[in-house]
Amino acid sequence: MTARILVFAGSIRTGAFSGRTADAAMKELALQGAEVTRISLEDYPLPIMDEDLEKEKGIPENALKLARLFSAHDGLLIASPEYNASIPPLLKNTLDWVSRVRKDGAAPLQPYQNKVVGLCSSSNGQFGGARGLYHLRAVLMNCQAEIITPQCSVSGAADAFDEEGRLNNERQHKMLEKVCRTLIERASMLSTRVDM
Repeated sequence: MTARILVFAGSIRTGAFSGRTADAAMKELALQGAEVTRISLEDYPLPIMDEDLEKEKGIPENALKLARLFSAHDGLLIASPEYNASIPPLLKNTLDWVSRVRKDGAAPLQPYQNKVVGLCSSSNGQFGGARGLYHLRAVLMNCQAEIITPQCSVSGAADAFDEEGRLNNERQHKMLEKVCRTLIERASMLSTRVDM
């Protein structure tokens, strides 16, 4: 079975390094035989997570759309920037809202259950955004997702990509290859996806 992987970045800033990292991961996953869906969180705007708002108006439609997308894929690849050594607010808010989804109409829906996640980060600094991945990993584990051990952090991100969007640095490229390979293998093993 071909693994279906959903790819998105934790930033929607124009020219965001995480967006370029997500694009590089999308290409690598496709090269390794995955069926890849690349989305932008810009297309799924959400209010700030607020349980009073949820009680009053219910789960936002975009959170439900994302939960359906998560469920329709075997794995996720998230490319995240680092904000103050942690998770960017856009990404945290998105993951929190999706975690509130329990059903789709009358049918149960558990978007993180048996979901395998690969993590990448990027920054112009020397750590490549890696510090933020510790917190991202903890959040996703609490949501009951399985996070693979290999991860890829792209430092010096302003000069890290060639004209075709490939990583220039061979070590970083091999890290990305390993993340994608491990994600595909593990996601294929654990697949319980719900086809839309």
